[in-house]
Amino acid sequence: MSEDHLSIVISRRYRGPPDSANGGYACGVLGCRLHGPARVRLDRPPPLDRPLTLRRAGERIELLDADVRVAEGGTVEAAWDVPPPVPFDVATQATTRFPWYNGHPFAGCFVCGPERDEGDGLRIFPGAIAERRVVGAPWVPADSVCDAAGIVQPEVVWAALDCPSWFGILAFEPGVRYALLGQLSARVIRRPSAHERCVVIGWASGREGRKLHGGTAIYDPDNSLLASASATWIELKDSPRQRTVFTAEGAENAEKGLQ
Repeated sequence: MSEDHLSIVISRRYRGPPDSANGGYACGVLGCRLHGPARVRLDRPPPLDRPLTLRRAGERIELLDADVRVAEGGTVEAAWDVPPPVPFDVATQATTRFPWYNGHPFAGCFVCGPERDEGDGLRIFPGAIAERRVVGAPWVPADSVCDAAGIVQPEVVWAALDCPSWFGILAFEPGVRYALLGQLSARVIRRPSAHERCVVIGWASGREGRKLHGGTAIYDPDNSLLASASATWIELKDSPRQRTVFTAEGAENAEKGLQ
């Protein structure tokens, strides 16, 4: 295939739900191939372990499953605000308040799944930070998510920017229980290195009907901003374990929430 038409496969390792990709990772597959801050919208659950097509035209990019569009993206201004960092030890203590150690609807999620082993999943477990409207967690990237130079793969940085925004919404948006990622905008300043002691924070930034808005930031040990994101989640009325939301019908309903 040409540079503008690439075949890619998202491995089951990078799942969110059991049968579809982690939303942030899938967004990163597109976003890391654009120049500068990018915004990616998910139209339907990104499938695993089968060839998908990346089609690019200038600063626009699509992910296709045969002739069905899975996601689309483009460049964007990074206009979102980012809260100050949280100390590593404070973030570490906050993980004791992670709300989904038990009852996680997708306990095998690449980013926040408690069933994933060290070095396999990212195991980012954000909990509320005292006297702050943010959640936080430490993240020390394993060698297994890095390239040959020991730098975290770009899609994995996007993945790390996904779930913490949800836990910020869950902590600070009353009445919310479940949602699907609909859109992720991210700016990556520097990708962390293996074993770098990073802190990830997440927060809520309001809602419009079923649209829930939040953000995420990753800081390095010197409190320098590595990456940040603005996310839109689509609220569900009940647990995704109790309904088939990851069918075409469920994806269509989620897509309508972004319109």
